[in-house]
Amino acid sequence: MTSYCGAAPLPTEWISRWNFDPLLLLGLMLCAAFALRTKHPQIAMGGVAVLALAFVSPLCALSVALFSARAVHHILIVAVAAPLFALAWSSRRAHGLGLPLLVSTVTLWLWHVPSLYDRALVDSTTYWIMQASLLATALWFWRALFAAPAVPATLAAIFAMVQMGMLGALLTFATQPLYQAHVGTTLPWGMDQLVDQQLAGLIMWAPGIIPYAIIAALIGRRLWMRAGLAA
Repeated sequence: MTSYCGAAPLPTEWISRWNFDPLLLLGLMLCAAFALRTKHPQIAMGGVAVLALAFVSPLCALSVALFSARAVHHILIVAVAAPLFALAWSSRRAHGLGLPLLVSTVTLWLWHVPSLYDRALVDSTTYWIMQASLLATALWFWRALFAAPAVPATLAAIFAMVQMGMLGALLTFATQPLYQAHVGTTLPWGMDQLVDQQLAGLIMWAPGIIPYAIIAALIGRRLWMRAGLAA
């Protein structure tokens, strides 16, 4: 079986590996149509553009070869596209924040379990279940966070940042390769599989937490300004 994004590309060909799957393009067009009907269509279209980058651009193929590219792929979905959609499609009232935080966290970690991850890279149905569940649960979390009061929203953003960092740290400090799907795919890129896995962990550990840190800081700043005005 072959990954949805095709076989792992070589360094000399990956830049030409665009994905023009008609069903994917149709799905993005439907997302764009929905985005234009939101309160903030420019922000929502930004989310659509991020999804296009993740699935249409050569990043899709590159993520088959390099686990570090897959880390970038997942970050784009859960920490960039999802909050953009959540900002554009905001919830009108606050709901419980604990459950969406828990479910989105568990979903992200489960798809990094080696058996599940390896399955997703060789089976298109599992691949799309992975992508859809990551986006849906992250969107649920971000909508709940943006609708929540400032204090629990800040704490939730910090927790989400910490769990992303912890997952990255586990990958960074692993002493052996974890994923059969990347056996041999990193060698043409001049990287041992373990080095690529450690790089993926560092990406999740550092750049991956930046969106959460920014949002936590913005919410915390708003809370601090309110406290200052009240004083």
